[in-house]
Amino acid sequence: MTTTLAKQRLETLKKLRDLELKKRDADARQAVEAVKHSRYRTLARPNQLPPEGDWRILLVISGRGFGKTFMGAGWLAEQARTHPNTEWAIVAPTFTDVRRTCVEGPSGFLKAVDLQPEKGDFYNRSNGQITLSNGSRVHLLSADIPDRARGLNLSGAWLDELSSYRYEEIWTEGLAPALRIGDPRVVVTTTPRPTKLIREWISRTDGSVVVIRGSTFDNAENLSPAALAELKERYEGTRLGRQELYGEVLLDTPGALFTQTMIDKERVRTYNDFTKVVVAVDPAVTSGDSSDMTGIVVCGLGADGRYYVMADRSCKDTPLGWANRVNQAYEDFHANQVIVETNQGGDFITTTLRQVNPTMAVTGVVARQGKRLRAEPVSSLYEQGRVSHIGQYPELEDQMVSWLPDSGYSPDRLDALVHGITALITQTSKFDSTFAGATINCPKCGASNLKTDTACKVCFHQINPIGFHRSTATSAGFPQFQTR
Repeated sequence: MTTTLAKQRLETLKKLRDLELKKRDADARQAVEAVKHSRYRTLARPNQLPPEGDWRILLVISGRGFGKTFMGAGWLAEQARTHPNTEWAIVAPTFTDVRRTCVEGPSGFLKAVDLQPEKGDFYNRSNGQITLSNGSRVHLLSADIPDRARGLNLSGAWLDELSSYRYEEIWTEGLAPALRIGDPRVVVTTTPRPTKLIREWISRTDGSVVVIRGSTFDNAENLSPAALAELKERYEGTRLGRQELYGEVLLDTPGALFTQTMIDKERVRTYNDFTKVVVAVDPAVTSGDSSDMTGIVVCGLGADGRYYVMADRSCKDTPLGWANRVNQAYEDFHANQVIVETNQGGDFITTTLRQVNPTMAVTGVVARQGKRLRAEPVSSLYEQGRVSHIGQYPELEDQMVSWLPDSGYSPDRLDALVHGITALITQTSKFDSTFAGATINCPKCGASNLKTDTACKVCFHQINPIGFHRSTATSAGFPQFQTR
């Protein structure tokens, strides 16, 4: 009797299991069928659909307005719906970007996946997780917190605006090790910048990376004619336009003093031990639509003797507006000093800053040499690997790698950077000169060196101690400033 009951129970369990498997198969077939008629498949252009083949990373590089968000959200919605009980990730530069653009935006994931709470779908907005009725989960991650991906078991991910990630470690240390279930695939949608990771992916020839390129104008029928006209007016014919409108990955410009390799090689995620911090300002003296940006860059001298770029707070604003922004940076980074170019504006510039904060330590400088001579010593420091960017600064770095010294163009962010690092070099050299009677200036960069030095501690140029004393020396390549 006991044996008969046991057999009956086993048969019942087998039938239940078979029914469950049949239901799962039916649900999977239904999900696949639904995908064929999804909003994504119906509205997508051919270059917004994933290609066939055994790729691991689909790198979508395009101009603004191409429809990258629509494409990434649509692809991920298909994957999560058709692969039950799997885990996925959506990653963007910040958590706000993930929620506002990638998930809740007009082309975001919630619309693409057709979230149906009444059928068991659930969006937990507070903890950044979406659970679907088939058991699949989607984790929302910020590239600002690289460690957040640790411990996940992912079947795939969608990375949005990779070129704007402050820390690429979200991929190297977080996501890449977590992509370990099944046949993991990743879609990356980004405007093009030649970051280290993007350059590495583009250069692969093993078929693991497929690149799709697109232009803003591919999606013209879905964009405002006025917006297209404005974008064309602003960017057409420019280097930045080739990047932002036509999706080109622009590599280093021949003749530029800085290269992306210089910057990327020494980039760090964090550093906190500074002996001096300055906020450097290249001010715009007007505030109209055609006015220049005001370059505002925070630079620091580390206890390790290296120079660090800590922030880019550049903006287009009224004098009072950018002055407030400078003061905010001054307070945020506990800066020792504000260095501001006063070639245009004179005392008005320093007066405006002190109007915002009377206790602000402001030093006005007048550049006496051309931009090339001012930038070359700073470029030498980058070439020697003595400057690190803490995180990424796309607009600043684009100016650095694209600026040609004899172009006549005045790069606001780069000018501020040069002023900041130059001030740290100069002031450090003056500090050092109080020891051991250091009265020798380097003939190449102008920095003060000890009498016992045989090579300049800034640019490593061989020092001739005869005829280069502080009282008579002139700098052959270092920017000459008059402090006010």
